[in-house]
Amino acid sequence: MFLYLIVFFILGTIFGSFYHVIGYRLPKGESIVKPKHSYCPNCGKKLCWYELIPALSYMIQKGKCRNCHASISVFHPFIEIITGALFAVCFYSFGFSYELIIALTLVSLFSIVIVSDLTYMIIPDEVTFTCAIIIIIVNFLNLGFKDGLLQVGSGLLTFLVMYLIMLFGNWLFKKETLGGADVKLMFISGLVLHPILGIFVIFIASSIALPVSILIYVLDREHLIPFGPFIVASIILLFLFKFDINTFTSLFL
Repeated sequence: MFLYLIVFFILGTIFGSFYHVIGYRLPKGESIVKPKHSYCPNCGKKLCWYELIPALSYMIQKGKCRNCHASISVFHPFIEIITGALFAVCFYSFGFSYELIIALTLVSLFSIVIVSDLTYMIIPDEVTFTCAIIIIIVNFLNLGFKDGLLQVGSGLLTFLVMYLIMLFGNWLFKKETLGGADVKLMFISGLVLHPILGIFVIFIASSIALPVSILIYVLDREHLIPFGPFIVASIILLFLFKFDINTFTSLFL
């Protein structure tokens, strides 16, 4: 078990590095394969292989580019390490199973959303749709056609409810209250959770985001807080801890 956890952590850091590229380039309309090499965003220098070792390269280079000595954001190793840690937790929770594939897909979505939403306040549709398709296919393989179709219906129901809530909020407050990309994430929520839990995700995400938002507001009143990472984090939280509708109802009863 311990060896597998190490392997999944290392794999996660490698994928986390790639997810950072996706989250950084895709919203700008840049290709994630051309140029194939990674480069310093400050001086444009092509990075060598030993400058691309997840987390370690950042520490060896003391957080600076070897060519122009510009500071490298701590965001890079953070994404790599958090993705690696979550990959290991996914394996610990599910082992080799269909649920593991879904969990790793959710973590991948989370890593990309953190980068893109925090950097540009954008969640690329390509990422959301790709993850949704992967989860739908795995659901059909794991649950069979009937239950797989019901899970798609759950996703559509969750999406529709959140879309109506968004429209009502926009009408009530005369401004955008929930981004369209955030509503699309709720479709993912319904694909992996019971529809009631899928909708409940929005309340968990709000509870997590509130203290963070207050802290950020105190430190920097100009800074906006994207909601997407909190939504995906809440979905992962419920899925990893295998929180089902029976647990949900027993808590309230």
